Amino acid sequence: MSVTGRIILTAAEMRAAEAATIAAGTSVHVLMERAGTAAAEATAIHAGPRPALVLCGPGNNGGDGYVIARMLRARGIDVRVAALAEPTSEAAREARRRWDGEVVPLDRATPAPVLIDALFGTGLARPLDPAVADRLSRLAGAAAVRVAIDLPSGAATDDGRLLSPVPDYDLTVTFASLKPSHLLQPAARHMGRVVVADIGILPEGQLREIGRPHLPAPGPDDHKYSRGYVAVVEGDMPGAAALSASAALHSGAGYVRLFGPAPIANVPNAVVQGGKDAPEDPRIDTLVVGPGLGRSAEALARLERLIAGPYPLVLDADALHLLAGHRELLRRRASLPILTPHAGEFARLFGTADDSKVEQARRAAAAAGAVVTFKGPDTVVAAPDGRAAISPPAPAWLASAGTGDVLTGAVAAMRARGLEPFEAACAGVWLHRRAAQHAGPALTADRLALSLGAALAECQ
Repeated sequence: MSVTGRIILTAAEMRAAEAATIAAGTSVHVLMERAGTAAAEATAIHAGPRPALVLCGPGNNGGDGYVIARMLRARGIDVRVAALAEPTSEAAREARRRWDGEVVPLDRATPAPVLIDALFGTGLARPLDPAVADRLSRLAGAAAVRVAIDLPSGAATDDGRLLSPVPDYDLTVTFASLKPSHLLQPAARHMGRVVVADIGILPEGQLREIGRPHLPAPGPDDHKYSRGYVAVVEGDMPGAAALSASAALHSGAGYVRLFGPAPIANVPNAVVQGGKDAPEDPRIDTLVVGPGLGRSAEALARLERLIAGPYPLVLDADALHLLAGHRELLRRRASLPILTPHAGEFARLFGTADDSKVEQARRAAAAAGAVVTFKGPDTVVAAPDGRAAISPPAPAWLASAGTGDVLTGAVAAMRARGLEPFEAACAGVWLHRRAAQHAGPALTADRLALSLGAALAECQ
């Protein structure tokens, strides 16, 4: 399986893709016409025929805005245009010439039911002038529907930062590919629905959105071991290990076993319990270590033994805490382990940095020789070879105790069914997010685990 989601391009990668398309014979004027036409269509579908105000900046994003205004007017929609400044590129000047309506200065614009923000798009590197940011906020606040072109003005492209205060938009229309800030927080929360318009630019890159995996249903010759055997090691807090085991079971693993000294109550009957401290079974496809393991010297000794074993690993929680001072243990592995840290665990293991979550995850994966699943509302999965993927924003109600243990079990089930580590992590993240949507706002970790089956059914 490969990661099937949409490609994500940084600002520099997008500029390179545009340049390659122009060098191949498609003019920037044609690209601007395509972009504006697509954005106008998306806006009309989303907002209907209500009057619109288009805010145009001086660059090519503003040029797109003039095309949008012209195309909306051709649909019979009442459109007004306000400009921050005169166009500075030839393509934007041509788009301005083709708009035959009035253009008023931004500071004289009056609100409309639909606001279209075409002030600044990809590549913004500094905050908006405070007066411009304030004017945008006021016009957006007075609108019933707010549409951003490419990115909301004030959002950085590559790392999810907000360079200025950004209103909440209902729709963001971008071109050729997603950009990192469409999915990275805090910018992502302001985007609304994100639509990617095809304008004839072929995007290529190593960063993708995590899309729905294709996970074929078992065939007539499959049996419990061919579907994947997940072993979960208990520790000081067995409830966490039990959640991971339950999640692996509901994610389609054919056989799940909890290894620990005493049975745990309220575990699904299909989960086998009991066994040695260090599992010894050649049929094991994936071993989960960390949820509830403990942080004692004894727990560290157990972790060292398990890491030295032959099984593919998914490491979480206490295992990550213990590894913070012993990261060299991971280099003894023949196969890539999968690590699933949240922000605090990530900082303890790899430190902190000011660049994007994607680049932090990539560096961590290369340093650890592991696939790193950097959890959060904008989960990023990265591999040592530079591949990375970002999950679409997750439901806020996942911020609940035990949901990380459920993710660990889902990832383990994907690894046990034979997916490579990077693909397994991405598939587990997709199932986890989708299960949360099925579980709804009253989500608990136990209910989340039960909802994984409904998410899995969508992948078959």
